[in-house]
Amino acid sequence: MKHRIVVLGAGYAGAYAAGNLARRLSPADTEITVVNAEPDFVQRLRLHQLAAGQEIEAPRLADVFAGTGIRLRLARVTALDPDRRAVAVADTDGGGGELGYDTLLYALGSHGADRGVPGVAEHAFDVAGRPSALRLCARLDGLGRRGGGGNVVVVGDGLTGIETATEIAESRPGLSVTLIARGELGASLSAGARDHLRRACDRLGITVLEHSTVEAVEAKRVRCADGTALASDATVWTAGFAVSPIAAAGGLEVTGEGRIVVDRAMRSVSHPNVHAAGDSAYAIGDNGRPLPMSCASAGHTGMRATATIVGHLTGRTVPSTRLGYLGNHISLGRQDGILQLVDDEARAKPQYVGGWRAARIKAGVLRMSLWTTSHPTFGLPKRKHRLAAVQEASAERAAA
Repeated sequence: MKHRIVVLGAGYAGAYAAGNLARRLSPADTEITVVNAEPDFVQRLRLHQLAAGQEIEAPRLADVFAGTGIRLRLARVTALDPDRRAVAVADTDGGGGELGYDTLLYALGSHGADRGVPGVAEHAFDVAGRPSALRLCARLDGLGRRGGGGNVVVVGDGLTGIETATEIAESRPGLSVTLIARGELGASLSAGARDHLRRACDRLGITVLEHSTVEAVEAKRVRCADGTALASDATVWTAGFAVSPIAAAGGLEVTGEGRIVVDRAMRSVSHPNVHAAGDSAYAIGDNGRPLPMSCASAGHTGMRATATIVGHLTGRTVPSTRLGYLGNHISLGRQDGILQLVDDEARAKPQYVGGWRAARIKAGVLRMSLWTTSHPTFGLPKRKHRLAAVQEASAERAAA
């Protein structure tokens, strides 16, 4: 019987890992199934562009995995039973069932979190998923057709909030954009990068409201804890992300936020045949700090999980690699950006790259991420390794 590998999620971490596993493991010994709720690969790093009205490429996963032998199942994961080694799914065509596995790679990513603020779920948009980004785009289109402009309020001054506010302001200059920051705008950046960010907001006409906490989101306004009320025709919530509760409900050891606690090999510390990558994984980097939710972390953890699975199944040594975090790329529209490097303590270095050079670097990173994900089997050794158990059995038969 073939060794069953199931990959949950086909984002940056899951799609790339699945393709690499197919490239490196013999199909005579393994079968690989990818479960994903959408038929297309979603460039999550560019969803703020999609919301602003730009065309974003979305390769079909069936085409991405064509010729690899990977089985694609379009379904939503509903439950996980690691003791029985089974995953329950609800198919997009209305069916459902269970998938058994021998090795599991959990890469379901994250979604927007309302943090318990009233009205967010009912009235706010987000850019954490393609459907929600498209809904926001439709709302902004409607404001544009109305002719009188409109007010857009972006809540959250993390990277997603900054990129969303600047993208909308640049792409739709007829709209009035306000960015609400819980603390100082760009607090994690160096002094020079913070100044660059402020100049970009001024250039784009973005109103920045610092040291403000949102108390409630209503249909036509946003209320802050200090009593400030902002008129809003479209409120975009970027003030937090959360992971699915499925891992916690299944009995895996997780953090208080539900992320799967893994060792440096990306194996669950409670269930070693479960591996995690991307936003779902709680991995400690070389600096002793948890890797942040980011595309860079998805790349590190996805490659590490792949190497661990291949090494374990084929009896090969798993190479030791660094788990570092070098910094952040922030787009400020299409022609401006910030590249902020960090030190070993995750503190911003004094130097930064800004302007069109940073924008070109960020664009290059996005193109590379899309290409490597949509061509997951390119450039790796063509040899497909047999599993260790099969090799041992063959050796025993030869010696008999």
